[in-house]
Amino acid sequence: MDTTLTFIDLAGSIALLLWGVHMVQTGIQRAFGPDLRRLLAAALGNRLKAFAAGLGVTAVLQSSTATGLMISSFAAAGFIDLASGLAVMLGANVGTTLIVQLLSFDVTRIAPPLVLLGVLMFRRGTLARTRDLGRVAIGLGLMLIALGQVLQVLTPFEDVPSLRILLGMIATAPIVALLFSAALTWLAHSSVAVILLVMSFASRGVVPPHAAFALVLGANLGTAINPVLESAGGNDPAAKRLPLGNLINRLVGCGLALAALDWIGPVLVTIEPDSARAVADFHTAFNLVLALLFLPALEPFSRLLQRWIPNRVDAPDPSQPLYLDPAAREIPSLALASAAREALRMADALEAMLHGVADAFDKGDRTKIAETKRIDDTLDRLNTAIKAYLTVFDPDAMANADNRRLLEILTFTTNIEHAGDVLERDILGIVNRQLKRGLKLSTVGKAEILGLIDRLCRNLRSCVAVFMTEDAGMARLLADEKEAFRDIEAAATQAHFMRLRAGAALTAETSSLHLDLIRDLKRVNAHLVAAAAYPVLKEQGELLPSRVRSGNQD
Repeated sequence: MDTTLTFIDLAGSIALLLWGVHMVQTGIQRAFGPDLRRLLAAALGNRLKAFAAGLGVTAVLQSSTATGLMISSFAAAGFIDLASGLAVMLGANVGTTLIVQLLSFDVTRIAPPLVLLGVLMFRRGTLARTRDLGRVAIGLGLMLIALGQVLQVLTPFEDVPSLRILLGMIATAPIVALLFSAALTWLAHSSVAVILLVMSFASRGVVPPHAAFALVLGANLGTAINPVLESAGGNDPAAKRLPLGNLINRLVGCGLALAALDWIGPVLVTIEPDSARAVADFHTAFNLVLALLFLPALEPFSRLLQRWIPNRVDAPDPSQPLYLDPAAREIPSLALASAAREALRMADALEAMLHGVADAFDKGDRTKIAETKRIDDTLDRLNTAIKAYLTVFDPDAMANADNRRLLEILTFTTNIEHAGDVLERDILGIVNRQLKRGLKLSTVGKAEILGLIDRLCRNLRSCVAVFMTEDAGMARLLADEKEAFRDIEAAATQAHFMRLRAGAALTAETSSLHLDLIRDLKRVNAHLVAAAAYPVLKEQGELLPSRVRSGNQD
């Protein structure tokens, strides 16, 4: 019974340590995520700058996985070359060692003040960034409390027979220790937490230094496995180059370090007799040496990876999302950027539908009607995929700016999809009916409809620009287009009734068809305005709740 309770106590302490690491990472991502992403993007001029940027950003985020997701998005977009991306990852690997160095000292006494400070900042802070930094302070405090609890629990835990058998295997077979630690890190998704746990075991003498160093190597290997597995479902195999290159770096480094462990271990223990500090120093030294070895060879290594994993040559299904990376969900700002990029594909598909409608109407080509209707299926599938990708986020766990952007993306995609439905169900239906009945609009009427479709294409481009830049001036201009289309419809309606009064029976049907097309095109324009202009104007406080004048007028 005592053994079972001890196991539960240890498991609870480890869970608290993992949760503390998670709180630190998510707090930093929410507070500084977009700023760190911009800093990372600005420092990719050469390999040394990229290495320094990866080190600095990861030292703040304490997650090489988060840094890897950012840099993978840049590489997928073609903003950086593979060698610079690999240099960032080498820097990121060094950056994760810094908090381990800090916590290798006896700083457990500051855990309660950190938690107290964090709670005050989280509960009393008026700014979102202040609350996020409070979350970071709470996470650091929980990590220190968890480490202290692990040390207390380990004393009776050392004599458990099953643990003695396991530790005996680890102590006598470094390769077993490496594989065990790699699997544990893969499950925990945190090399920092696993290495801190190894430090606790080493400080209590539960594992000898030699085995502790092998466990550190395994943690370094395990943290590189998840990005490879998470990128395996992508549409482009080339997206796997960066995480696979990082994994190969780690494999080579672990192999060399494991071969030299019998020589490195005694030297390091002699230099640093404190076991916990020796583990932290070995972790940092391993990543520094690995960076020094691979930085000069990144160019030929990247070319080798490009030959091994060529770009995808077959055209992807246009209805399948290209940028909705499931791994990016760990960083809300990055996931939102991916969803926004996918939303732009919907805008491109809608513009293709507008051109298809124009061709079908102008040339009387029925094959264009079928092709354009198929594009609407692409819009529907992309809209469904984006919604499914974004609706898993908990609004209470996201920053206000991220929640607002998420709503803007959903508003944009929903309206673009509705605009496509109007084109597919209503406007193409009218065009198809016109062709079947052999009806022809006048030259002036036909030119007017084609001019309105061309105007919608321009408005769609303005809609995309407002969605991406959130420019209030451009949003006002786009909103004014709604009134312009309203005036065009009113003028067309008046002309239609004037023809009817004049007794022009032969033109009544084509006049009605002309009016129906204008009304439906106005509906498409209304969706474009609602997709991008209204959210921006509402945020600026420039959107009236109603066009109807309120109050009684005498």
